Amino acid sequence: MLDLSFEAPKPKVIAGATGDWELVIGMEIHAQVASEAKLFSGASTKFGAEPNANVSFIDAAMPGMLPVVNEYCIEQAVRTGLGLKAQINLRSAFDRKNYFYPDLPQGYQISQLYHPLVGEGEVLVELSEGVARLVRIERIHVEQDAGKSIHDMDPNMSFVDLNRTGVALMEIVSRPDIRGPEEAAAFVVKLRQILRYLGTCDGNMQNGNLRADVNVSVCRPGQYEKYQATQDFGHLGTRCEIKNMNSMRFIQQAIDYEARRQIAILEDGGKVDQETRLYDADKGETRSMRSKEEAHDYRYFPCPDLLPLEIEQGWVDDIAAAMPELPDAKKARFMADFGLTDYDASVLTADLDLARYFEESVGGGEGKRTANWIINEVLGRANKAEVSPREIAAPAVNTAIMAMVSAQEISSKGAKDVLEIHIETRRDPVEIVETEGMKQVTDTGAIESAVDEIIAANPAQVEKAKQNPKLAGWFVGQVMKATGGKANPAAVNAVVKAKLGV
Repeated sequence: MLDLSFEAPKPKVIAGATGDWELVIGMEIHAQVASEAKLFSGASTKFGAEPNANVSFIDAAMPGMLPVVNEYCIEQAVRTGLGLKAQINLRSAFDRKNYFYPDLPQGYQISQLYHPLVGEGEVLVELSEGVARLVRIERIHVEQDAGKSIHDMDPNMSFVDLNRTGVALMEIVSRPDIRGPEEAAAFVVKLRQILRYLGTCDGNMQNGNLRADVNVSVCRPGQYEKYQATQDFGHLGTRCEIKNMNSMRFIQQAIDYEARRQIAILEDGGKVDQETRLYDADKGETRSMRSKEEAHDYRYFPCPDLLPLEIEQGWVDDIAAAMPELPDAKKARFMADFGLTDYDASVLTADLDLARYFEESVGGGEGKRTANWIINEVLGRANKAEVSPREIAAPAVNTAIMAMVSAQEISSKGAKDVLEIHIETRRDPVEIVETEGMKQVTDTGAIESAVDEIIAANPAQVEKAKQNPKLAGWFVGQVMKATGGKANPAAVNAVVKAKLGV
């Protein structure tokens, strides 16, 4: 089990002209459900299709068309809730959220507000070893996405692509538990990691499959603790929402700018207006988009086309029984089974395929050695070449190289040389060592002979080494040079010290 005895990080503090201010952040993550069909139609969700190619009569809101719930999308949302240790509501309901925009053909969005599918959960966000923030999840509701308006293709017209219309989204709403820009980015990273492990969202922010709305407010030190005690949001200050963030770096920049903007207004005696804002990455600032709407502004009411959604506990239990191992559990297992450090385990479990790659590469219990090899040698080359680790070396290649290092058939330096030759030629590592004459010399007699020659040729250096034993390393280097680096360094070191009597 993962050790949950973490220290909570201190909140971000910004010094103002009239005193210190603290940040309070809540997030709404829109995660596209990994499904081949949309939430209420059978239209494809494939990214990159020709504009308006993935649009059914239901998506286009043709008269008389009725939505039909995609069971798999609901299953994916339930799986996500279970992955976030959340309450699964066996009875939920869909509402109509009414607003008018060109890329919303119905004139309303089918969503869940009052009766969401998933209730309260949590996400543990590690910021450094032993320091973590437990972020509470308020709810996850399922809704359909809108289309996309395109304004930069013609100077006089805007275009509408309805391919995304009706795609299933999970809106994952956090409590205002996040206390700084770095924490906010780390929360999104951790949530995306969990979703990818679950297979419920690919987390691709560039394609818009994961988007974050960030709610930011500022308060004086001590006010947050009053909120925790009373659950009165009035202690937290007026929040502003920054919409559609799709970059960890921009999330941090936008939060920092917005917090300072609000502080400047408050210290000047003004009042922060509750509103929705956009972040301009070119200017590094947020700008007003519209006043923040309340629920009544959208005229929510139960969707008349859909009955309340009722699911069976047995169905939920079946989904729970088939859940994969999640990041925190995998990290704890890697540390326990393979003796990895917190850092190494964090690196190797950050991505599910990398975690699988590591486990497929481990052979003969060489967990720590394999972890160091993958992190320092394979990943470095993969990142430089912008390819996956599997394209650098198959897991079996790593296993073979590590086995030869463990058996002292090749040195650590020899292992790197074998990897380079394998990358260039794709030859088998064992065959490379055999045919290239790279096998370490472990024969004590051969090593002694080489040491004797070096000692005989350097009597002055021998006397210096006897006076200062640290100079014995010079002889080790000379023997390694004389043997073309093939001699076993440990064996050479032992023979040199014995011959010199140091």
